[in-house]
Amino acid sequence: MKPPPPGWPRLSASVHYDDPLAAIDWLCNAFGFEVRQKIVVEGKLAHSELVLEEAVIIVGTANGAEPWQKLQKSPRSVGGVTHALMFYIDDVDAHHAKAVLGGAQILREPKTDDYGPEFWADRTYGALDPEGHLWWFVQRVR
Repeated sequence: MKPPPPGWPRLSASVHYDDPLAAIDWLCNAFGFEVRQKIVVEGKLAHSELVLEEAVIIVGTANGAEPWQKLQKSPRSVGGVTHALMFYIDDVDAHHAKAVLGGAQILREPKTDDYGPEFWADRTYGALDPEGHLWWFVQRVR
């Protein structure tokens, strides 16, 4: 198998928002994502790429014009979480504090889960963004 293009991980994810431009600003402020690319055409988001270390997410518009885009929904619009994304980070507690200041709805406070000496221990917290996407941030502690 050939490697992915430079700057792209083998897997990236897209998340869809009713207001994707506001979501990009929020994700950068609360979760520390950085905008790698944002294309706005006639005031509407055409494409975006956000990065957190080597992870890439694409923020898109829910209910777009193309047939497959009509199927893309914000969790808020369907009344629940449609998926979850998990990111390994260096300092869960500092990240959590930033997310709280940014207005994230914390579903699980930072907690260490130890799976035993033959496995690992992770410190994790979970949060919802303003449109209901579920985000997990994890720090390997052993």
